[in-house]
Amino acid sequence: MSEAQHLNRAASALAGIVEGIAPDQLAAPTPCTEYAVRDLLNHLLFWGPSLEAAARKEAVPPPAAAESDVTLPDDWKHDLAQQLDRTTRAWSTPDAWTGTTHMGGPTEMPSPLVGGMVVLEYAVHAWDLARATGQPLHLDENLLDFARGEAAKTAEQGRAMGVFAAEVTVPETAPTLDRLLALTGRNPTWTP
Repeated sequence: MSEAQHLNRAASALAGIVEGIAPDQLAAPTPCTEYAVRDLLNHLLFWGPSLEAAARKEAVPPPAAAESDVTLPDDWKHDLAQQLDRTTRAWSTPDAWTGTTHMGGPTEMPSPLVGGMVVLEYAVHAWDLARATGQPLHLDENLLDFARGEAAKTAEQGRAMGVFAAEVTVPETAPTLDRLLALTGRNPTWTP
């Protein structure tokens, strides 16, 4: 399975979870301790154009200095579905995964690393939102293996930047999803 196919599957799973979120669930806590459901949806919309542009080797900065400077739009389901679709299409070309690109700023990064981060972002946030809103989530094993490999590449840097919390201990025999979540600092047994 190609990287673009992994991204497509992660985006599709995330889109399905977003569609199932009820307006009265926006204030619910998520496994991302600093984010309620509303904040996590806003986070995805805030970074979406930058992640989409990265596939085209363009540096598109976020729409504001901080996520807290923008509010979740009224039509957030539609807007996020459209953003996920645009990002998936942008990363569907083989050129998107070659060379270097930018992730909203001037620093060049390897395109495969950025694309892998998008897959990881979508898969893990799909779980965050599913868990926060009581929805079932199915991510296939190939996607989970890929996302876990991408998380392993950036885990230490992510922790240093405050993007990931400290790794959670799970048994080596734990399901791949649990090991992926633990690597990103999430407790796989988290409940609201």
